[in-house]
Amino acid sequence: MGKTIAINAGSSTLKFKLFEMPAERVIASGAVERIGLAQSPVHIRYGLDHDYQETEQVADHQTAVNIILDELIKLHIIERYDEITGIGHRVVAGGELFHDSVLITDSVLAKIDALAEYAPLHNPANAVGIRAFKRLLPNVPAVAVFDTAFHASMPQINYLYSLPYEYYQQYGARRFGAHGTSHRYVAVRAAKFLDRPLSELKLITLHLGAGSSITAIKNGQSYDTSMGFTPLAGITMATRSGDVDPSLVAFLMQKLHVTDPEKMLSILNTQSGLLGLAGSADMQELEARYDHDERARLAIDIFVNRIVKYVGAYLAELGGADALVFTAGIGERDARMRQRIADQLSYFGVEIDADRNQVSGVERDLSCPNATIRSLLIPTDEELMIARDVERVGHGR
Repeated sequence: MGKTIAINAGSSTLKFKLFEMPAERVIASGAVERIGLAQSPVHIRYGLDHDYQETEQVADHQTAVNIILDELIKLHIIERYDEITGIGHRVVAGGELFHDSVLITDSVLAKIDALAEYAPLHNPANAVGIRAFKRLLPNVPAVAVFDTAFHASMPQINYLYSLPYEYYQQYGARRFGAHGTSHRYVAVRAAKFLDRPLSELKLITLHLGAGSSITAIKNGQSYDTSMGFTPLAGITMATRSGDVDPSLVAFLMQKLHVTDPEKMLSILNTQSGLLGLAGSADMQELEARYDHDERARLAIDIFVNRIVKYVGAYLAELGGADALVFTAGIGERDARMRQRIADQLSYFGVEIDADRNQVSGVERDLSCPNATIRSLLIPTDEELMIARDVERVGHGR
């Protein structure tokens, strides 16, 4: 038995989950947040009901890694560093270089750095996390698991933009998608749930959270997905606009006297979506306001509308579907949202049982008996998929 730690490093956070492998038993999980600020919360959950919380001054990611590993020993979750036999790192952008998870070498790390222009908010932080663990555990196999890799199977008709072809050839201007690890995990679980080979299924997976994406899965592979060159494209999200006419962006830059494209991208990424429409990025708050607040109702209705448009398009592309899969924060916990979406897709044979839908975060078939497209609730577990890839790629199991 070995222990694998799955790492998700953000610009100011470092989240982890520690597994006993290959049993896939969760030993501990937690996070260090607000890295670089004076007061950084450290949170570790372990055992049946143990919950360690502390606030420390965490200057950088290296310090965060030191704290996590030291606390794992102090709390007797592990006794020595060498009990950790594998490390899996979430990396957002793999571009066209990485179509699968890969053992991290100096060359791979250099390529992750070079791909930062495709995910400037994510890849640099992912690389920092990789280097921080490498300094402390240099001989432990480390595997990069790319958000974009699952979508590498998309055909050209779905990943190419209608731009001069040389822009794709020279600059990699294409749809890459995101949330691939989550879509891959719930697709595998859906196949087990339906007791059918994944290679025979047509699925539409709805990863609905602060960042949201929808993927059409055909014969076990990503066929189309809503996010684009970056995770800004697609449906309305918490603070991201989703799809916007590029001419409108140029128009608004003139009206707002914005000359720096990065500032406009910041508006689209951090000030738009539900926040821009209704003043809040918190779906729970908007749900509480839905029945008496016109702006909250409008924001939620737009959110549903964009989802339905993509699902409808994917049903046409796939020629129908065996199941819709709801996952991620909103998809797993918001029963009203699932019902709204299903109601607007009833024409296609989607029908959710109202009683079965009154559940949160539990794997379940939500469908009415007469539904021709099943509706499944499957909580995502990206960390487990990362740990599995460490076993497969790092240890050859």
